[in-house]
Amino acid sequence: MKTAGHSEATAHRGLELTPFRGLRYDPDRVGSLAAVTSPPYDVVVRPDGLHHLESSDPYNIVRLILPQAATPRARNEQAAETLRRWLAEGVLTTDPEPCLYVYEQRDGDGMLQRGIIGALRVSDPAEQVVLPHEDVMPHVVADRADLMRATSANLEPLLLTYRGGGPADATADLIERTADRPPLLTTTTEDGFRHRLWSVTDPGDLAAIRTDLARHQALIADGHHRWATYRRLRAEHPSPSPWDHGLVLLVDTARYPLRVRAIHRLLPTLPVEEAVAALEGLFRVSRFDLPLAEALEVLADAACAGNAFLLAGDGFFHLVDRPDPGLLARTVPADRPAAWRTLDATVLHSTLLDHVWGIPDDAPDRIAYIHDTAATVEKAERDGGTAVLMHPVREDVVRDLARQGVTMPRKSTSFGPKPATGLVLRALDL
Repeated sequence: MKTAGHSEATAHRGLELTPFRGLRYDPDRVGSLAAVTSPPYDVVVRPDGLHHLESSDPYNIVRLILPQAATPRARNEQAAETLRRWLAEGVLTTDPEPCLYVYEQRDGDGMLQRGIIGALRVSDPAEQVVLPHEDVMPHVVADRADLMRATSANLEPLLLTYRGGGPADATADLIERTADRPPLLTTTTEDGFRHRLWSVTDPGDLAAIRTDLARHQALIADGHHRWATYRRLRAEHPSPSPWDHGLVLLVDTARYPLRVRAIHRLLPTLPVEEAVAALEGLFRVSRFDLPLAEALEVLADAACAGNAFLLAGDGFFHLVDRPDPGLLARTVPADRPAAWRTLDATVLHSTLLDHVWGIPDDAPDRIAYIHDTAATVEKAERDGGTAVLMHPVREDVVRDLARQGVTMPRKSTSFGPKPATGLVLRALDL
């Protein structure tokens, strides 16, 4: 239920980023900063990836974002106890004063991303300050909310983008100036990315950022479930409270364009042979015996002409394209813009999953969402299921739909690079 404080907040416009006292690892208490970081919780989907992170360092952040115990309640209690213990032992320490953080990621291929981390005011959808572009799964929001309540912390930042530019681009100027200073920390993670972090505490700089960002709206690039969690928890706590804000990384994609990749589907209970047989007369299906990289090129070429997918799991790749127009007319909702109706993700969920294969898109035992292409294929082949490989959608399409208030099917895109989890946390009771 919304409080009076929340109603008053709707009168504000634009992004409101607030300094906070970050929690950070003491580098003298851990093996290395790289060894205690993790990808976002929803990227660590395979048990082998989870075990790899857990074994990399006893203080790896995955013990907080994905605690392992017999029940959900026990998992959350374990995460809360772990956080309390690490704070008491000095493994995690609190920065001395509230600040914003400039964050940089750079890889060996020339990818450079810089942004600013802070506590963003949580806003309602009607304000159109933070634009979602994907639907969420209620059980995932409930799970993240339980974890945040138990730990009273934002354990990892969302990735939000905005379009800067113009003569008074104070935030961009501040980021560039800050990146010339010695950083608070530098580390290189095993994916090859070098991470650097700086603090911004000068009152004049903080005021300039506040004024600049108030002119902008943001698109959720990664973290729809966590943003929905922020909104749920804000509604539970009378305002003003620390729950009025949530931890985010803001990136100006006018200066630092993100990579947009697809999120693939794994259907563990559907063998490829059955998946292909069900498509007869509805789509064109072509089989290829190719390496993965070449098969993805085939998919990219086909996607230029219309909806296209790659199925895998039996040692071959099956290109699925040229859907029957009548089938699409019967199965794709007609009350959305054409850009939404023609999305691959829309056709996959409305036509293939719902109509042809009869698989609910929110049943964890029947569908999984995996970012890594090779891992999706390998798991399908190992389990006897079907991997559905997707072609990525362009960022401008995502942003245009979001501005119209139209959400895409869940897990439609993967923007990156994503911020490393574990470099800076936000405790809500500090």
